[in-house]
Amino acid sequence: MALRIGAPVLALLISLGITMVLLRVTGADPVSSVQAMIDYGTTPNSIVDILNRATRYYLSAVAVAIGFRMALLNIGVDGQYRLAALLAAALAGALSLPAPFGQILTIVAAMVVGGLWAAIAGVLKVTRGVSEVLSTIMLNSIATGLIAYLLNPKRLAEMRPGSNNIATPQVPSSGRVGALNGALSAIGIDLPGRLYGLLPVAIVVGVVFWVVVNYTRFGFDLKVSGLAPGAAEASGVSAKKMIVVTMVTSGAIAGLIGMPELLGASYEYSLNFPAGLGFTGITVALLGRNHPLGIAFAAVLFAFLDQTSDVLQEVEVPKEIVGVMQGVVVLTVVIVYELVRRFEIRREQRAVAGELATGHDLARAGKGR
Repeated sequence: MALRIGAPVLALLISLGITMVLLRVTGADPVSSVQAMIDYGTTPNSIVDILNRATRYYLSAVAVAIGFRMALLNIGVDGQYRLAALLAAALAGALSLPAPFGQILTIVAAMVVGGLWAAIAGVLKVTRGVSEVLSTIMLNSIATGLIAYLLNPKRLAEMRPGSNNIATPQVPSSGRVGALNGALSAIGIDLPGRLYGLLPVAIVVGVVFWVVVNYTRFGFDLKVSGLAPGAAEASGVSAKKMIVVTMVTSGAIAGLIGMPELLGASYEYSLNFPAGLGFTGITVALLGRNHPLGIAFAAVLFAFLDQTSDVLQEVEVPKEIVGVMQGVVVLTVVIVYELVRRFEIRREQRAVAGELATGHDLARAGKGR
């Protein structure tokens, strides 16, 4: 347990040291640069933005982590959530249902679209043996083209007056999700910006993910099918079925990624809709070791780095250094985790060897009697 907790801390300390060396190499003062990031990142406005960013990163990472638990690498989260958000936005903009039916319908539609799009990769894997890595990469490209085709004034979108932006019709007020500020103010927490009203949904998704994977038969079948497909088949578990179900579940969670932004801030899918969250989710899930708490910490860390990248320019440091920082964090974490894994294997091997030697001595002692 100490190693599992200490490994991420050690990795982050090492990555912080490497980052400070990189800042020095670029001619910046590492201490003042990091201090400027902390000062800016802890302002009330920045905290709201960090939590909103972290909500999206968290959902994306959970979607990826479900696949990781079954040794599946769902690279297609990016395409799944963008296509789901576009179609859900078009549906929400075309309907005007009373709350909460409008919100529920939009969220369910996004999950269905994400799940069905991810199911294609699962079906290709179990029927044709196509690697999910290759198929999801191709599906990302197809989704990008499909979104470009649909996001057109002749189809699902309309021009925004006074700009070159194209967007789906605005979600009516009855279909929007209010900010959490009102509920927080009731308990004495006043925030200057709008905090996503769907942030609790992300927390619930993380809790459900943890319970299902660790305390249900489905979670057991999922892990066994990923670690030992042959053993799973021998015990009556259909590994092929689990692959498809896992991909659908991962895609359904991916469909949720765009909902906080769509229903809580922009109320439309436009050219400015956040992109690239699926790839960030992979690194966040990796840093968080596919554990809900670890993912939450990693999501906040990445959101903090993104939020504070702008302030680096004020201390004459290129904001792109944040991308290098995130890469260093991921690389360091991977190396430290691998070293810890090898250390644990060697420790277990020594323990087993010690027990065998003790048993051997006891057997000899028993014969001597």
